[in-house]
Amino acid sequence: MKKMLPCYSKTALTLLAGLTLFLGSCKKDDDNFANDEVSSTKGVYMLSEGAYGSKGSDITYYDISAKTTQRGYYKKVNGTDLGENATDLQCYGSKMYCVVSGKNVGESFVDVMDAATARTIKRISFNSATTAFCPRAVAFYNNKAYVSCYDGKLRRIDTTSLSIDADTQVPAYSEGIAVANGKIYIANSDYLFNGSNTVSVVDLATFRKVKDITVNINPVKVAAAPNGNVYVISQGDYSPNNPGNLERINSVTDTKIPSTAVAGIDYSSVINIAGSTAYVTRSNGALPYVVNAINLTLDIVGKDNFITDGTTIKTLYGLTIDPFNKDVYVADAINFTSTTTGIAYCFGTDGRKKFSFETSKNPQHAVFIYNYKK
Repeated sequence: MKKMLPCYSKTALTLLAGLTLFLGSCKKDDDNFANDEVSSTKGVYMLSEGAYGSKGSDITYYDISAKTTQRGYYKKVNGTDLGENATDLQCYGSKMYCVVSGKNVGESFVDVMDAATARTIKRISFNSATTAFCPRAVAFYNNKAYVSCYDGKLRRIDTTSLSIDADTQVPAYSEGIAVANGKIYIANSDYLFNGSNTVSVVDLATFRKVKDITVNINPVKVAAAPNGNVYVISQGDYSPNNPGNLERINSVTDTKIPSTAVAGIDYSSVINIAGSTAYVTRSNGALPYVVNAINLTLDIVGKDNFITDGTTIKTLYGLTIDPFNKDVYVADAINFTSTTTGIAYCFGTDGRKKFSFETSKNPQHAVFIYNYKK
């Protein structure tokens, strides 16, 4: 019998492994993001995980035109802590969905907020009477939200009623998820506790798992490209003999297809996609961190660091692309254990910094709100 893996934060899992070293945008309606309706990006919500073992998760709000930062914005608006180990923040329609992976019963939930104000509409419990399900990531399709969990269930939320309306069995300790070709792809990682090395495929029409695809050990991040390919970051076993890597899956055949190797994928690496370009981060244990652009049409990995102005990222913890103007937001945790703040950097497509702002501890996911043409 497998031992249940506790609801660790990414930071805690990093420490457990003996190391020393997500696209979110608010759309005008649920199914379509129309660039011609948007006039500018109004503001940025940056989710911070906080320190492991504390209820320090929070959201910082940055007003781009006013150049003002409000750390602790969630608590200011709602009068309460967000919780422990917030692991994902995404926007769908007029609502934001924040995944909180608290380790104790009653502390696992999805907090649904009004995107315009960050005020909580409903907290959806991810607990039984005796167990916290430990939700990890959320993705959307046809007015449903799908949430991966550590307890071996993929759960579906109706975005109108804001209630869990179904679940289906998948391997335990699910992490990143992405939707492509009417299916959802789920990275199954237990951070080397049991050697998981698959990506599960769930058909969304039947809401049943149809396949497990074998990938490198320890898959954690999944991203879907517009051409239907699915990219998977696996962390490996943190050794030179089995390093992390980036793999590619064809969502029509649900088989792996060859892809240009990306050296230096490790525990900190993330991937995010905008159009025909992906951005992947890597360090391979050596600092500073590097962001590489990948031409998805040609499957060509940029050799040079995307960041061209000399900005140094101390502890890269997340990367999000603004789908409107393709700005790249890089979250810097600075130091996992000794600081109380992080930094979010905004880079233009030329790799030069536009601005930066302080966040709460261990920032990772950004969500954007927009001004619209009248």
